[in-house]
Amino acid sequence: MYQYEYPHPSVTTDCVIFGFDGGNLNVLLVERGLNPFKGKWALPGGFLRMDESADEGARRELFEETGFKPDTIQQFHTFTEPDRDPRERVITIAYFALVKISEVKGGDDAVSAQWFSIDSLPDLAFDHDKILKMALIKLREQIHFQPIGFELLPEKFTMKELQELYETILDVKFDRRNFAKKMLHFQLLTKLDETSWPTPKRSALLYKFNVESYNKLKTNGFQLEF
Repeated sequence: MYQYEYPHPSVTTDCVIFGFDGGNLNVLLVERGLNPFKGKWALPGGFLRMDESADEGARRELFEETGFKPDTIQQFHTFTEPDRDPRERVITIAYFALVKISEVKGGDDAVSAQWFSIDSLPDLAFDHDKILKMALIKLREQIHFQPIGFELLPEKFTMKELQELYETILDVKFDRRNFAKKMLHFQLLTKLDETSWPTPKRSALLYKFNVESYNKLKTNGFQLEF
């Protein structure tokens, strides 16, 4: 019914999937099997189909290239620089998620898929280093306003394990007593009548998340300052 003379750019989605392995923060990358940048590592992603939303396209490409299906992904920015892709004008819609590390495998036009420590990354294709840096900034901003850990820690955990999770993501060190005081203040945790023995001579109290409080704060947000 309508026709426009304006040129139409292509649209892609890219996913920054951060993984926590209990001690380190990692990111999921794929080795490209096609030009441009054949053999280079890149974020999982690809071109959006005409019959799918950006969310659907991001999830499809992520699964096709890595075999991974996160429960949730969050859109955080659209990258529109005219020369970001050597093939043509390509706009990409970027997503991120923070998940437990699990097994992945390359598929579709990805030769392989692999987790990399954010402290030891290969050179990335396109402008994916820029996308990754912004995703990390967004993740670190969000952690101050939404609780994390329920999806990443075991059902029962120590305060030290929770603190190490936050320190890994934020790349900082917290005072032990101050951190525990803050977490308990928000009633996020339920203290259990159980202990673990991280060392033969010292026990540690175990906690679990108060699911009702956790979900409420996850939806409404909170402000965590140290």
